[in-house]
Amino acid sequence: MKKILTVLIFFTCFVGLSQDVLVSELQILGLKRTKESFIKKLVKVQPGSVYDSLRVATDIERLKRLPGIANAEVVVEKKQNSDYSIIYTIEENFTIIPGLNIATDNNGEFAYRVSLFEFNLFGRNQILGGFYQRDVFDSYGGYWEAPYLFTNKFGFGINYKNLVSQEPIFLENSNTINYKFDTRAFEVNLLYEFNFHHKAEIGVNISKEEYNFIEGDLPSEIPTRLSANKIAYRGEYEYNDIDIDYQYVSGLRSLLDVRFVTGGEGLLDDFFIGRNDFEYFKRVGKLGNWANRLRLAYASNDDTPFAPFAVDNQLNIRGAGNTIDRGTAAIVLNTEYRHTLYEKGWFVVQSNVFIDSGTWRNPGGELVELIDGSTLRFYPGLGIRLIHKRIFNAVFRLDYGYGIGNDATNGITFGIGQYF
Repeated sequence: MKKILTVLIFFTCFVGLSQDVLVSELQILGLKRTKESFIKKLVKVQPGSVYDSLRVATDIERLKRLPGIANAEVVVEKKQNSDYSIIYTIEENFTIIPGLNIATDNNGEFAYRVSLFEFNLFGRNQILGGFYQRDVFDSYGGYWEAPYLFTNKFGFGINYKNLVSQEPIFLENSNTINYKFDTRAFEVNLLYEFNFHHKAEIGVNISKEEYNFIEGDLPSEIPTRLSANKIAYRGEYEYNDIDIDYQYVSGLRSLLDVRFVTGGEGLLDDFFIGRNDFEYFKRVGKLGNWANRLRLAYASNDDTPFAPFAVDNQLNIRGAGNTIDRGTAAIVLNTEYRHTLYEKGWFVVQSNVFIDSGTWRNPGGELVELIDGSTLRFYPGLGIRLIHKRIFNAVFRLDYGYGIGNDATNGITFGIGQYF
């Protein structure tokens, strides 16, 4: 983006600042599935407007962030009357994407999640899809999001999930206790984009939760069955200054998600939960990419064994296993170096060297546990990526993490999409 910006600013200065230079024409080339009307509604450069190199560069980066677009480029042509014709050339992604995650469930057996999503519904970059999951029990869900449904800033999303799983809870001086966790939840969200870097969501989640005891050494003060009808009010804020060039990413992103959950009582009482992901990416030479994620999480229900944050292969610590521990606050740092080993046309092979580490506050514990080292987990590892450059999120990843420390484990994590 910096190179594009430098060239365009120089070009503008060369023309001169004594008079306004207008955009006489805007062309969109390369579209197949994406609607031209949608692109022209989204971009800020419009025919008849004053030419602005920063606005052009911002349009290009905005287009490259869309799921339906693999890459976008610009050509600025000078007309005889000194005005300019702007040509955006777009390379589209294939956006009907199947998904597969494979893991070991909490019975030590085979667990999987399959999904199918369309990320460019109606040619307007709306998202529609669903999933089926087998993790001891059967689960399913559906999802629709239209970020620009009403205007080029204002959108809408809904989803429904019926999640059923075997969930372990961890008590001091006790074996693992397993419950059947069943939740049916419907969520509605409003989405608003303030500008190129800032956007937010607000929403309401209505759910029914049930916990039913399966096995374990259950203390007398812990009931065998819990249920609650809950309403969660949620908000999300994202700052995004990311530059994407196919498999290479650079820049900074911060994503804050907060919820206030009402309708519970006892061990499932009302609580506040918040999480912020800080992500930083940097290009290293021509073929390297350094990626980092710092996750800070906090829940106010600090004395319940049904803690919301899990230590899990697919979520935060590769190689740790499937839901091996829980906490009511967390600090997690994932850092990795990605290096392109082979690239030809649409196909890329990328290596990965990573360190996943984190600390948790145990249920009923103190916040000092986050920094005193008592709950520290440290997992270095290696991985491989197979990437299709023209299919959205088509990154097939395989990682092996090796734990260091007492009671540490090791193992393989497989999934689709970069880990973060």
